[in-house]
Amino acid sequence: MSPAVGQPYARLEGHDKVTGTARYAVEYPADGLAYAQMVPATIVRGVITGVDSRAASAIDGVLAVLHHGNAPRLAADVDAELYRLQEPTVHFRGQPVAVVVAETIEAAREAAGLVRLDYDVRPHRTELSAQDPQLYQPGHVNPNYPTDVVAGDFDTGFAAAEVRLDLAYRTPSYHNSPMEPHASTAQWRDGQLLVHDSSQGTTPAQEILARLFGLPVAAVRVVNRHVGGGFGGKLYLKVQTVLAAMASQVVDRPVRLALTRHQMFGPVGYRTPTIQRVRLGAGPDGRITAVAHDAISQTSTVTEFAEQTALYTRNMYAAPHRRTTHRIARLDVPTPFWMRAPGHTPGSFALESALDELALACQVDPVELRLRNDTAIDPESGHPFTSRNLAACLTDGAHRFGWADRDPTPRARRTGRWLSGTGMAGSSYPARIRPASASATAYADGSFEVRINAADIGTGARTALWQVAADALDAPPQRVRVQMGDTALPAADPAGGSTGLASWSWAVVRACERLCEQLVGLRGRVPAEGLLVEVSIDDEVAAQATLPRYAYGAQFAEVRVDADTGETQVRRLLGVFAVGRVVNPTTLRSQLVGGMTMGLSMALHEQGAFDNRYGTWANHDLASYHISSNADVPAVEAHWVTDEDSQLNPLGIKGAGEIGIVGAAAAIANAVHHATGVRVRELPITLDKLLPA
Repeated sequence: MSPAVGQPYARLEGHDKVTGTARYAVEYPADGLAYAQMVPATIVRGVITGVDSRAASAIDGVLAVLHHGNAPRLAADVDAELYRLQEPTVHFRGQPVAVVVAETIEAAREAAGLVRLDYDVRPHRTELSAQDPQLYQPGHVNPNYPTDVVAGDFDTGFAAAEVRLDLAYRTPSYHNSPMEPHASTAQWRDGQLLVHDSSQGTTPAQEILARLFGLPVAAVRVVNRHVGGGFGGKLYLKVQTVLAAMASQVVDRPVRLALTRHQMFGPVGYRTPTIQRVRLGAGPDGRITAVAHDAISQTSTVTEFAEQTALYTRNMYAAPHRRTTHRIARLDVPTPFWMRAPGHTPGSFALESALDELALACQVDPVELRLRNDTAIDPESGHPFTSRNLAACLTDGAHRFGWADRDPTPRARRTGRWLSGTGMAGSSYPARIRPASASATAYADGSFEVRINAADIGTGARTALWQVAADALDAPPQRVRVQMGDTALPAADPAGGSTGLASWSWAVVRACERLCEQLVGLRGRVPAEGLLVEVSIDDEVAAQATLPRYAYGAQFAEVRVDADTGETQVRRLLGVFAVGRVVNPTTLRSQLVGGMTMGLSMALHEQGAFDNRYGTWANHDLASYHISSNADVPAVEAHWVTDEDSQLNPLGIKGAGEIGIVGAAAAIANAVHHATGVRVRELPITLDKLLPA
């Protein structure tokens, strides 16, 4: 039988999605359904002194208006981000301060606009600055890395270097903008809570909901069979889920709550803006002897979130003298949160741009510069990488892109008004594993079913797990079914940190292996009721040696810039990646191309324009927060090299959902410099930054 793993199968749920039969969080039918609308705070910082809901309550169909004075009580000290409608304090503009529940969504929206709140307004701080005297060193950076890491003597090594660069880079805030907003349908039945949630992981959501509402974990069920994108923003429980559950408890009916697009900007997280300083000391041959990467980002007064921006620099290139630091500012803003390849995305823009500047200073080709600084030993831990095929990505990518024909002189290629240029960058992202459980069942009719509470957020995880299960069972794929996205299934961690398929496949393989062993003992005779086994890989994962495990890539970009207007167009993107064993080439290519496209959007278009006077984003909709559209995206090519890693998991799978965005913005910025001679160190690359030169 031909193996299923490695084949480009179409997505199992593709037909359901394109025909509209796949149900998302607010599409499940429910009897007596009511609708909720969130009311956001209109001040940045202060205290609510009064709530007037009379006009809202008078709207026909309004069932309830919840606020801190009458909402059900939640358990404190569970999660400060979810402790809403419990106290009068306002921590940031847009914070949920009331919820209207009504018979129709139209009535809920109208009434939400009529809720009046009085405030005692307090002074606020919202501006991120490198000169902020209140910057501080957090205890760790996400998820649990040391804040600062020092190796060697950077100051001495930098001072002794023949080539020295001291450079500053900035990135703005970025907003997770999935097609499906944060949305939930909640209903109570005999003291038990059922939630259909737009979530990247329902196992932790179930646990947190149980703690918030004082329930046994078994009394809470969370379902997320289909999720319309997340990009990290739907990791763990979000506020709309809690508000929907509270509202359902009050009106004793199922309640549906979907955030508006405006409400997606802030209260549910975003990528923090960053201020970064990169110092490189090198010899004239471009070999780095000293590197320092200092990162500044922001968090809220509610919860500390410390973006791991400088983490990228700790493991990417060799250098005997190294220093990486993180400092954060507590501001009166919503709490930042995970967004695709957190830390590595803004960090790679700074380091990979700085390497391009070093290549020019040393007159070394940018690809060759990275090859000279490649290393088989992790500079931070001193251990060999379990696999490291960065060099293969660089050389294969350069060949495919036609890099050898490049004239390195900036502003050397012009056709009419258009200046053309090419640039490149390296990329990496950790290859992590998380605990998971799975079950496998054999039926008398010769079919099989695998169950795991994994989440398919549009990545094709359902299809990939189906392929893995078919091979592990040595069964035709058409005889295998996969159930996922429900806390009634064996527990698994969320889809995040590029850990999903790498972790879930391990549990699925072990469950299928155990089932096959039992079938051998039964000589293939399956009981009429079926044969079920369930396994956990928690102990295996805990026993793994702590070794440096990463996916790698190389990004290449070609741009053209109008010399009169500064208009910038990306003409071509090409990436080559080392992401372990390929389960499904179709879904893998989709993930890599999606990540590269998101990097293009970051480089040229996306920018949260924060107004410090009012403590909110001026462009909090998809009309003014620009995301790259079809017309902006050229031919995007994604390729991969052979990347075997026996020290990761049984199949040698690495996550690929995030590596595609890492390095993409730097490659484009480097290409813009090559085309124009203008170095843009603050994203996005807009006309105003090019025209003066």
